[in-house]
Amino acid sequence: MAKILLVLVWPVGIAVILCVPVLLARRDARLAAVTAGGGPARPFAPVGRHGSAKPLKYASDQSPVQRIARYFLVVFVGAAVIYAVMVLVGLIVVHGGPAIDKPIFHWTATHRIHLWKAAMARTTKIGNSWTTWSAAATAAVCLAVACRKDRWIPPVVLGSLIVVDKFLTLAINHTIRRPPPPGAGGLFPSGGSDRAILFYGLIAYLLWREFSGQRRTALWAGAAVAALGFNEGYSRGYLTVHWFTDILSGLAYGCMMLILFTAAVRSLAGPADTTAGRTRQIPASPTRAPAREVPT
Repeated sequence: MAKILLVLVWPVGIAVILCVPVLLARRDARLAAVTAGGGPARPFAPVGRHGSAKPLKYASDQSPVQRIARYFLVVFVGAAVIYAVMVLVGLIVVHGGPAIDKPIFHWTATHRIHLWKAAMARTTKIGNSWTTWSAAATAAVCLAVACRKDRWIPPVVLGSLIVVDKFLTLAINHTIRRPPPPGAGGLFPSGGSDRAILFYGLIAYLLWREFSGQRRTALWAGAAVAALGFNEGYSRGYLTVHWFTDILSGLAYGCMMLILFTAAVRSLAGPADTTAGRTRQIPASPTRAPAREVPT
């Protein structure tokens, strides 16, 4: 029975994650219905390209060299902060992690099913280095072709992502030296869990910026990335490749890196265009019916 429950964690977790955008979309629809049904109508302000009342000029008016310099400044400062945070987390995990990790490791190792283990060995490859690097390179080429302007941005962003994530993770690995699980080579933090969140999350963000900009699309994209991260963390734990706390640390590390790179992209290209696909119109003012003439 315990083996079945351990297997069921995967589909239940994926289902819960995918239910979140459905619930949020329904809440947004109810709020929109309430707003449309009551309260005074407010005229829409004229919007610029990025959805604000005034067109944004700070990103496009500067030269590419200035924008790239600002982008790398944000990335390097943010990476230094994340390194310090992860080293602190690593020290905590090294001293307090074994009390959590060893019971989970031994229980998982004795309750695995061979067929499910083989399936997880395949799905966990989505977080491998070459898999994520290939996805980033493919997305960089496709976005460079499809972008309406600044086609150099996706290759710069995704190329720097590969380099920064690789060497920052190596720096953390060499600073926090923790023995991996028996018979495995997983280090702190879980690199696969980090990459599943970071690489696919940034690719989804760049696609969303270019082709959508809508909240509903962002919800589904976020849910898809969260499902990939959950799959990677679960599969690494089921295969006992990493300690449980290393997996959680890898997921947190990937989220922090994703926030950093999305902020760096905004500093490079400005906020996303949230007006794509919308119709911006000034609602017509209510008109009064003509007064009826009274016969004299």
